[in-house]
Amino acid sequence: MQTESARGRSVNETRNRILDVALDVLGRNPDAGMGDIASSAGVVRRTVYGHFPTRTDLVRTLAQRAVGEIVAVLTEVDAPERAAEAVWVDFVARMWPLMRRYRVLLALRRGEYGEEIHTLLEPVDTILAGLVQRGQDRGDFGRHLPAGVLSQVAYATVFSIADNGLAGGAPGARAATITSLLLLGVPEARATALADGQP
Repeated sequence: MQTESARGRSVNETRNRILDVALDVLGRNPDAGMGDIASSAGVVRRTVYGHFPTRTDLVRTLAQRAVGEIVAVLTEVDAPERAAEAVWVDFVARMWPLMRRYRVLLALRRGEYGEEIHTLLEPVDTILAGLVQRGQDRGDFGRHLPAGVLSQVAYATVFSIADNGLAGGAPGARAATITSLLLLGVPEARATALADGQP
């Protein structure tokens, strides 16, 4: 007979598998239903609904998990004394392996869950806007857009590059780093040097 802890582990493993599969399925088709997710996860619909009573619950959980991971990365790489451009480079490098997983957030943010996902992502938006503002104040980043808007544009660009077949490794990460730094107003020679690890 299974022990309580073994049953609990099994339930958590199933829940996490459903979430991982949902990220992939919804990333390819934001309109996919719970049945599509269940089929791809190798479980019946009832199992998915047992963990997530509605599609909204599933999407909310995905967004909360993404926000937690992104905020953790930002917290680890950021420090007030560091140059904003160096923090940005580290942020992209650390986030790159996760980009394809969370591209679904950009798609869902533009759909019926937009307002809720926008609210859930506020901590990320706030930290990134503060980072860009710091870069603008110190002259690292351009002032062609307000910090809040500029951070969103640069961040969305990293996701876009990941979503266009370049997420497989170093070349894509380098392209995303350089392109986002250019958008932030960093001169091309400097952006390239930063992407290549030259301080």
